[in-house]
Amino acid sequence: MLKLKTIIEGLLFVSDAPLSLEQLSGLLEDKSIALDEIKGVIEGLNGEYSGGDRAFVIREVADGYQMRTIIDMAPYALRLKRNTPARLSKAALETLAVVAYRQPVLRAEIDKIRGVDAGAMVRTLLDKELIRVSGRREGLPGRPMLYSTTEKFLETFELNDLASLPTIDEIKDLFPQSEPRLF
Repeated sequence: MLKLKTIIEGLLFVSDAPLSLEQLSGLLEDKSIALDEIKGVIEGLNGEYSGGDRAFVIREVADGYQMRTIIDMAPYALRLKRNTPARLSKAALETLAVVAYRQPVLRAEIDKIRGVDAGAMVRTLLDKELIRVSGRREGLPGRPMLYSTTEKFLETFELNDLASLPTIDEIKDLFPQSEPRLF
């Protein structure tokens, strides 16, 4: 019989998406294993990885855990994949920031904050599955669509949840000479 550590490591290794503690627990044969014990196993694995010059770690992203290569591996991984990472234009990043910090948000609100028509950027972000239509605003003519970020957004930016986003003050500290245009 496999050890709990081996099973959790194997599940995280083969999964394409982050796995929550609850999902990991549901995949185990022994249903009496506590979530804290699973989390402890993950922390133990990361301890082993950090001390042994490993090319990967387990990151907590999008309310789950996922194996990720360390940043120093990026050039080698890109050579293997033979493509460049998905890049977002400054306009797309600005639009994404507005959605992330103001969600759920109307496209008209995005347009107003950015000062330009954001329709093309919204479509691009929808196509890349970084944002989604999260509902409609009741009480306005035509019931316009509301936009929010997705789990893929959290995964892409290695965030556990939206509370992990940097605060406006933290962003200002990064760019002391200019005001970020987030609001």
